[in-house]
Amino acid sequence: MSFWKKLFGISPAIAPGETAQTTFKDSIAALKALPQLLILIWQTHRFFALANIFLRLFTSVMPLLTLYVGKLIIDEVIHLAKLGDAADLSNLWQLVAAELGIVLVSGLINRLISLINSMLGDLFANKTSVMLMEHAAKMDLAQFEDATFYDKLERARRQTLGRVYLMSDILNQFQDIVTLLFLAGGLIAFNPWLILLLVVAVIPVFLSETYFNQRSYSLVRSWTTERRELDYLRYIGASDDTAKEIKIFGLTDFLKDRFSALAHRYYLDNRKLAVKRAFWGYFFNGLGDLGYYAAYVVILMQTVAGSITVGSLTFLAGSFNRMRQLLQGILTRFSDITQQALYLQDFFDFFAIQPQITSPAQPRPFPNPIQQGFAFENVGFCYPNSNKWAVRHLSFTLKAGEKLALVGENGAGKTTLVKLLGRLYDPTEGRILLDGYNLNEYRLDDLRNAIGVIFQDFVRFQMPVTENIAVGKIDQKEDKNRVQYAAKQSLADEVIARLPLQYQQMLGRRFTDGVELSGGEWQKIALSRAYMRNAQLLILDEPTAALDARAEYEVFVRFAELTKGKSAVLISHRFSTVRMADRILVLRKGQMEELGTHEQLLAANGLYAELFNLQAQGYQ
Repeated sequence: MSFWKKLFGISPAIAPGETAQTTFKDSIAALKALPQLLILIWQTHRFFALANIFLRLFTSVMPLLTLYVGKLIIDEVIHLAKLGDAADLSNLWQLVAAELGIVLVSGLINRLISLINSMLGDLFANKTSVMLMEHAAKMDLAQFEDATFYDKLERARRQTLGRVYLMSDILNQFQDIVTLLFLAGGLIAFNPWLILLLVVAVIPVFLSETYFNQRSYSLVRSWTTERRELDYLRYIGASDDTAKEIKIFGLTDFLKDRFSALAHRYYLDNRKLAVKRAFWGYFFNGLGDLGYYAAYVVILMQTVAGSITVGSLTFLAGSFNRMRQLLQGILTRFSDITQQALYLQDFFDFFAIQPQITSPAQPRPFPNPIQQGFAFENVGFCYPNSNKWAVRHLSFTLKAGEKLALVGENGAGKTTLVKLLGRLYDPTEGRILLDGYNLNEYRLDDLRNAIGVIFQDFVRFQMPVTENIAVGKIDQKEDKNRVQYAAKQSLADEVIARLPLQYQQMLGRRFTDGVELSGGEWQKIALSRAYMRNAQLLILDEPTAALDARAEYEVFVRFAELTKGKSAVLISHRFSTVRMADRILVLRKGQMEELGTHEQLLAANGLYAELFNLQAQGYQ
């Protein structure tokens, strides 16, 4: 496969495991994303965007003025040298002053452009980062559990900062094109054939850069998953979250070797491409240099023949060299822009992904209070890319004001059921009703605001205590009484009282003066988040696993008091806690095994009784 065929899109069959190479056609097609980028820049800060354009227009004419005034100065010097002592130097000093003025003004404008670029770039990076966070928050939980989605998210995340450089490149391209047009006008007035020679000299460089930019993008894209793995290995190899296991199990060499092997494979692939790029880049740049000196010889011959003045020689040589640099820069930058546009397309492709779980166009008013409760009707759910049912054939009712406990061995489907209640997933089959209507008829925010959930794998936010608690109802973070009440109800107030800065104490070791808590202390902080909400349904998904039996009992006694008149779902492996519930739902392999009160299930002598007696024997 020749260089030219690969460049213009004649690609061979792709072998299994390989990634298709992007072509010039692909690069041009990616430019369709640039208008969206320009709109984003305009929306980021209109004044900065306009100022940038006008300043660049003004400074575009400066190179031509500088070269032309330089020509006039040289011609004036030669003229004055012939006059000797009779020469009048006033015109020369005026020309020098004019050139100095052009240089000073040009320097000032360039400084202003750099300043505006910096501020606009920061604002743009902030805006796109916020956009990414907002859009990611709309995605379904199932999408975050899909590796392909994560690859797209990772590529989009990398673009929030990188696209600032694309913005600068586009603006620089605009400025250089205008400058090139001014210089071309001056050059054509003296010798239009030099323009043709100039174009011929720089096109090979452009084609070379375009080809290797396409190959570079293909390499980076094909390594998206591996680069995520490298980032992960880099993180777990030097993190406070993993330090204990790495030391105890002696994982340093294992992680280091795995990272090194993967990183070296990328290095070898990238080195192969870099060597080819360096060789062909030198070759084609050499052709460009030959073209420049051919033009330079033409200008020198005209000067020797007396066709043009020495000043014109400097103007033409300077203009041709500057135009060559500009044109080569424009074409190379165009190649860079097309490559960056491919990455930019990754950014906008992520925003094209839409969640499947959404609010209806005309949502039903959410009941406050809930009158009947939740009803599962033959509900089944299968995780994406899995053939195994997580739960199936679930039919039961969670009545308004009822406390329901979920019991079952690990993997029985307890947490999945809880996620279905909060519409983090929609059932694969069957339906879930609230007060007689399908959950998907209600507005998502209304449903989730009515539910307070603390999961087993709760997040340990590296934030002050107040904010760690307030995440349960973040719009109430300034309500100190509410935060302190929530901490008291979860027994977290005893933990907080021992902290040096109490409610203002930074938790976690990631930031300065942070304090790390024990697992049980963290769980009390997490539990307080449930008490921040005035929710109609409260769910505790094994959040007390790190507490001792007495502490867990006290927590659930308080929880029972708090949830009087409200619905609640409790998941716990301790049957002393489970028996507090009004009814107990027993799950086995994703299906309902039993449902009843503690006494009824013991009398039935089924799975619940078996698990209860096994645990009771452990305390004897």
